[in-house]
Amino acid sequence: MTHAPQERPARRRPRPAGRGHVSAALALTATTLVLAAPPAAAAGGQSVRLPVMPARLADGADCTAESTTTATATPWEHQSLELTPAARISQGAGVKVGVVDTGVSTGAPALAGRVDALGPAADDCVGHGTFVAGLIAAAPVKGVAFHGVAPRAGIVAARGTDERGTPSAAQVAAGIRGAVDAGAEVVEVSAAFETRSAALDDAVAYAARHDALIVAAAVPDPPDDATAAASTPAPRDYWPAASPGVLGVVDVDVQGARPDDALSPAHADLAAPGDGVVGVGPAGSGHFVGSGASFAAAYTAGAAALVRSAFPDLSAAEAARRLIATAYPDDVPRLDAYAAVASVTDGGTAAAPAAAGRNDAVVRLPDRTPGDRATRTALLVAAAGAGTVLLVGWAALAVPRGRARGWRPTHR
Repeated sequence: MTHAPQERPARRRPRPAGRGHVSAALALTATTLVLAAPPAAAAGGQSVRLPVMPARLADGADCTAESTTTATATPWEHQSLELTPAARISQGAGVKVGVVDTGVSTGAPALAGRVDALGPAADDCVGHGTFVAGLIAAAPVKGVAFHGVAPRAGIVAARGTDERGTPSAAQVAAGIRGAVDAGAEVVEVSAAFETRSAALDDAVAYAARHDALIVAAAVPDPPDDATAAASTPAPRDYWPAASPGVLGVVDVDVQGARPDDALSPAHADLAAPGDGVVGVGPAGSGHFVGSGASFAAAYTAGAAALVRSAFPDLSAAEAARRLIATAYPDDVPRLDAYAAVASVTDGGTAAAPAAAGRNDAVVRLPDRTPGDRATRTALLVAAAGAGTVLLVGWAALAVPRGRARGWRPTHR
């Protein structure tokens, strides 16, 4: 069954006065992409609509069909993460990223030749896992601006759901272990469970023992039917994102905000693009649009692959601390893929400070005006003739939760 485009109402929290604003460049992108609905931009600047990527399929529904629409304009999330300058430093070569989701289609052109599927994971009827893998590692295509964060990384596909996309803790735990055994240095987990389980705890510990970094959605993705709850639940923890040593990621939109009725985690380590993001499907060269923390986790996993490729001597915990330390300072630090690979912290990594309080406030996208850029540049001092930058005093502003999340200094 082809999933038709759906209208999505604007459901964003009011932005507090004096909390910053979206840059002119990003605001222009948002206008072009018509982010209040499944968005994309076609050649010639015309707005087009993309089919929505489902998280799961109803019983009896056909597999997700190929999209016939291609988005050619640069996605807002690419500008937010500064992927173009990041690619000059690292593209994730030599790093395998595990994707524990609905599977990853080995027939997706943008991932051709770089997917190692475990068991039935080569068949992705839903398409969600392929979309996630594409955000991480889709190769550039001529005439299309979209590509993955780490287009030279490999993907290890592990099924963490049934064929229709319903996850289980046992399957996710087995998927984590399988991806680690297959050599994944970074493992993305799309599922977020309300209940902690011994199987997940054991899988997280197994990954830690093998120096693999788990990046997980801090909250479940919104339901496909967009049914609004009568009231928004209080912030709470979800697993495995809440487990010590796991990098929990929450999703934000082009304005750095979250929908009013979105679930909120009690804590989150990073925020990343996840609302109205463009990606690939399980077949063909067309694009889809999707929203959810699983996609924010995908972008973060891609950035982790950049770091582990550029700095192969860093441990998983050190790579996690680096991603947090180089993020934009905010209530929940905002992922910056470029700074993660272009900055050098004191001693190579940044030690985490004492645990902070909840990170469940609205997250803003930092100002990208020339004045703000000058302020940011003042914090990043160019190393003489080296093309690298020195991060000065950022960790104390940016790193949340610290030792309570397991990001402890490691002496190698």
